[in-house]
Amino acid sequence: MIKFWRISIGLCLLFSHALAVAQSFTISDIEITGLQRVSVGTVFNYLPVKTGEQFDVQKGQAAIRALYKTGLFHDVGLARKADVLIIDVRERPTISKISYEGNKELDSDELGESLKAVGFAMGRVFKKALLEQVEQELQRLYFSQGRYSARIETTVTPQERNRVHIHFDIIEGAVAKIRQINIIGNQAFSDKTLLKQFELGIKPWYLLFSKRDQYVKSKLRGDLEKLKAYYLDRGYLNFSIESPQVEISPDKSAMYITVNISEGDKYQFSAVKVEGNLILSEEELHKQIDIKPSEYFSRKKVVATTEALIERLGDEGYIFANVNAIPDINEAEKQVKLTFFIDPGRKVYVNRVNFAGNQKTRDEVLRRELRQMEAGWASTAKISRSRTRLQRLNFFENVEVETPATPGTDDQVDVNYTVSERPSGNLMAGLGYSQTQGVLFNFNITQDNFLGSGKKVGMEFSNSDVNTVYSLTYNDPYFTIDGISQGFSLYYRETDAGEANLSRYALDVIGANLNFGMPINEYDSINFGIEPQQTTLKATTYSAQDVFNYIENNGDTYQSLKLTGRWAHDTRDRILFPTKGVLQSFSAEVSAPVGDLHYYKLNYRQSWYLPLWRDYTFALKTNLGYADNYGDSKEFPFFEHYTAGGPSTVRGFKENTLGPRDENNNPWGGKLKVVGNLEFFFPPPFLSENKSLRMSTFIDIGNVYPSQSDFDAAELRYSTGLALGWFSPLGALNFSLSKPLNDKDGDDTQVFQFSLGASF
Repeated sequence: MIKFWRISIGLCLLFSHALAVAQSFTISDIEITGLQRVSVGTVFNYLPVKTGEQFDVQKGQAAIRALYKTGLFHDVGLARKADVLIIDVRERPTISKISYEGNKELDSDELGESLKAVGFAMGRVFKKALLEQVEQELQRLYFSQGRYSARIETTVTPQERNRVHIHFDIIEGAVAKIRQINIIGNQAFSDKTLLKQFELGIKPWYLLFSKRDQYVKSKLRGDLEKLKAYYLDRGYLNFSIESPQVEISPDKSAMYITVNISEGDKYQFSAVKVEGNLILSEEELHKQIDIKPSEYFSRKKVVATTEALIERLGDEGYIFANVNAIPDINEAEKQVKLTFFIDPGRKVYVNRVNFAGNQKTRDEVLRRELRQMEAGWASTAKISRSRTRLQRLNFFENVEVETPATPGTDDQVDVNYTVSERPSGNLMAGLGYSQTQGVLFNFNITQDNFLGSGKKVGMEFSNSDVNTVYSLTYNDPYFTIDGISQGFSLYYRETDAGEANLSRYALDVIGANLNFGMPINEYDSINFGIEPQQTTLKATTYSAQDVFNYIENNGDTYQSLKLTGRWAHDTRDRILFPTKGVLQSFSAEVSAPVGDLHYYKLNYRQSWYLPLWRDYTFALKTNLGYADNYGDSKEFPFFEHYTAGGPSTVRGFKENTLGPRDENNNPWGGKLKVVGNLEFFFPPPFLSENKSLRMSTFIDIGNVYPSQSDFDAAELRYSTGLALGWFSPLGALNFSLSKPLNDKDGDDTQVFQFSLGASF
C-alpha cells in the first residue's frame, strides 16, 4: 500500500511532521504521476533530488517547494514504494480561451495585449490569484478613458483536459464629463486666459465631435505642464502647482478639477554671458543668443538658445556638445544673471553613412544628395541638409536620421538614414473625368525614378474635350557629376480652347524641347532651354472677329524658336506639401527673331511657408506675369495670353474665365497677370496622423488685364474657402469649396473645384 503525504505551500510544519515517521532511504528510482500536459522532463528539470541520492525530510521539503515555485501545480504529494520515490502532482488548468462581451470603445485585441503584459493570455497557466489583478488592469484601461463607472464581471468555465474558458462581461459605462475647472491663486492672468492653455475643459456647444470635456489623466498632466510653461515664459521663475484635486460626482458622470497655483514674483534677465571651453569666438556664440537684458525671464528662450548653441557647435564637428544654462538669481532685485556653460566635448568624425529602406533606389542616387561626407567632421547642419535633400527627391514617404556612436571609439559616429519608399511611377490606362477637361481617355507610363536611377522617363497619350496629347519626356538630374541636369521632350498637342472656357479657336502644336539645369549654390539654380515649335491656328464658325483678323494678318501656321531661362531660389523642406522655406523664381520665355512670332513672357513666382506649430503652416504666394510683342511685330499672339481663375490661381471662379473677354463674351486672357494667395494649412480632423492629407483655409486674389497700363486694383477678384490636398497614388489631388467675395455681373463662379497634379 502506498501512502501519500500532501502539503500546501503554507503547511510546511504539517509536512515535516507527516514525514517524520518515514525513515530515510536511498532513491533507486523516481516516478511522476498525475501529469496531463506538462512533460516528465520538465518536472525532472526542476526537481532537486536524483536517483542514487539519500532521501530525507529536508530533501522532501525542498522538492515540494521547487515544484510549487514553477507555478505549474496546485497540489504536490510525495510517497515511497520500497526505495522508489513517487511524486504525485495536480496540474493547474491552462487558459484555452479568453472572450469579451460589451466592449465597444476598446477592441478585444487591445484588451488582450494589455492582459498579456500582466501574464494573462491563452495557453498560459491559470491562477485564481491573478484574476483580481487582471480585472484591475481592465478597469485601469477604462479609467484612463474617463469611464469611471466601468464594471468587469468574470466567469471561469472548466473545460475538458484540465482547461478553462475565461469570459469577461464588460459594462463600459459613460465617459465622465468635465463640468468645471477652477484655478485658485492666479492674480496676473484671468481664468479665461489660463484655461485657453488647457486641452481639457468644458466643451462648447458648437464642437459636436470634440472630446475636450472627457477627462483623461495624462491630458491633465500635459495641461498642467502647459500652464507651468505659460508662467515660466512670462517671468514667473518661482511658479509652482500644488497637486490638482479631481473630484467625481456620486454617479461618476461629472468631474470637477481644482488647480491650486502659486505665481511668485516676476523676474528679469540682468545679463547673459557664455563661459567654458569656447571653441568659437564670443561674438559668434552671442549671435545664437536671443535673450536681452531687461527682458522678462522666459524658459522658452533659454531652451531655444541652448539648442541654438548646441547646433552651432555641432556645425563645427562637436555634435555631442553640452550646454548648461546656469541662473544666478538676485532675489532682492528680482533679476536673473544667466550663464551658458559650454563643454564642447571631443570633435567627432563620420565613420560611415548608411542607408536602409531603399529597396529600389540605388545607393548612388542617395549619396549624391549628401552634404555630409564620410571621414569628414560631423556637422549638424550638413546632416540635416542631407536629410532635406533626400526628402526633396520625392521618392520617399519619410526620411529619418540617427547618429549613433561608432562602437569602440569615442570620436566617431555613423550617420544612418532610413527611408520609406513611395511608388515613383505608374502605368495608367482608362477613362476618367476632369472638371476642366471633361471626359478623358488616358494612357500614361511615367517613372520618376526609372530603374532606381533617379531619372525621369515618361510616355503619354491622352484625349479629352480640351486636349489630345502625345508626348515623350526624359530628364536626368545628374547629367554630370556636378549636378547639371539634362532633359528633352517631344510632343504633339491639339487644343480646343473653347472647351477650356476660352475664346472659340483651336491649336495644333508640334515641338521638341532640350533643357539644361545648373546649380549655382545649395539653394540657387538656373535653367535654360531651346524649343523649336510649329503652331497651327484654326478658327471656328463661332470664333470672334479678332481670331479671323489675326489669321488674316499673320497667317495660320507659325514657325518659332523659343528660348527659355529660369532662376530659382528654393529653401523648401520638400517639393510636395512643404512646411517651411521659400521658393522664388523668375523666368523668361522669348520667341527668337528667326521665327514667325516675336514676343516675350516674363514671370515671377514666390511661395513662402512659415511653420507655426506641429503640422500647422502659414503660406504666402505671389504669381506675377507680363508679356508683350517686340521688334516689328504689330500683334501679340493672343493664344499665348495669361489666364486666371480656377484651382491654381483664384479659386471660386471657373478656370481661365477672369479678365478681358472677346466680342462674344468669351474669356480672352491678357498680357498682365496678378495673383496672390494667403493660406493656412492644418491636418484634417480625425486624420492628423495621415501625412498624405492636409487641409487649408485660404484667401485668393487675382485677375488678368489687357496690358500693364490697364491694371486696376478695383478689378481684382477675391475668394475664400476650404481646401483639401491628397497625395494619392495618382499624384497630388486638390479639392476646394470656395466663395467669391466680390464677383460681378458676367463672372463665372464655381463653388466646388478639383485638380490633379498641382502642388498643394
